[in-house]
Amino acid sequence: MEYMKNIDFNKKTGFICDMDGVIYHGNQILPGVAEFIQWLQDEKKEYLFLTNNSGYTPKELNQKLARMGLDVPEEHFYTSALATAAFLKEQAPGCSVFAIGEAGLLNALYDAGITMNDINPDYVVVGESRAYSLDTLTKATNLVLGGAKLIGANSDVSGPIENGIAPACRALVAPIEMATETHAYFCGKPNPLMMRTGLRMLNCHSGDAVMVGDRMDTDVISGLESGMSTVLVLSGVSTMDTLKAYAYRPSIVLNGVGDIVSMARSAK
Repeated sequence: MEYMKNIDFNKKTGFICDMDGVIYHGNQILPGVAEFIQWLQDEKKEYLFLTNNSGYTPKELNQKLARMGLDVPEEHFYTSALATAAFLKEQAPGCSVFAIGEAGLLNALYDAGITMNDINPDYVVVGESRAYSLDTLTKATNLVLGGAKLIGANSDVSGPIENGIAPACRALVAPIEMATETHAYFCGKPNPLMMRTGLRMLNCHSGDAVMVGDRMDTDVISGLESGMSTVLVLSGVSTMDTLKAYAYRPSIVLNGVGDIVSMARSAK
């Protein structure tokens, strides 16, 4: 299913792909994904799975894909948790945070030399979290009122799961923003800092790269503003009707990543 421009995927050297809604829903792999990853590896493409989900470490993502029968080494993952930790390390080396999140976020912060502090932290950092509760929300709210800066790992409002959607980071940060009348700073897509890091990891110029994702408001806009070709796949949260809500367009719309392989082979 094409929408606008034809992309010669054979000539592109770098691929940055979202994960939720592109590679899997929850613990279910999506059609065409195994063929797509095999094609990337066979064609010696540089590739990076860039996810706004802050809950997992690269090792956990590697193992999650392994359980689905996919072999993707750890160095091919970059998460909004890593982007958040890199931002804080650059802004305030050795700072302390009150963090609401899972292992992916906590490990990234620890690895960047950032300590945990629930008394007078420099920052309140919020990511996806199963431990999110009114108690942690109240604690975070009062720490922000006490002077802590508010950081969100990413600005996704929701994310696809096997039987619907789940509230994501932006929705979890919103009550703190409303209660404190403070705006959070978000480190994940479409923040250009995360995209620049991704391109640097691929050692790839933006004009030679493709951004593949299922969301207009994070994936497509981040690729577009970074100068990359963009692919919107309809295997996640977006439909053709979704396009009508935005003033910008992806380079192409496909049903899923398997279509990239089909197009590349037919173009040879």
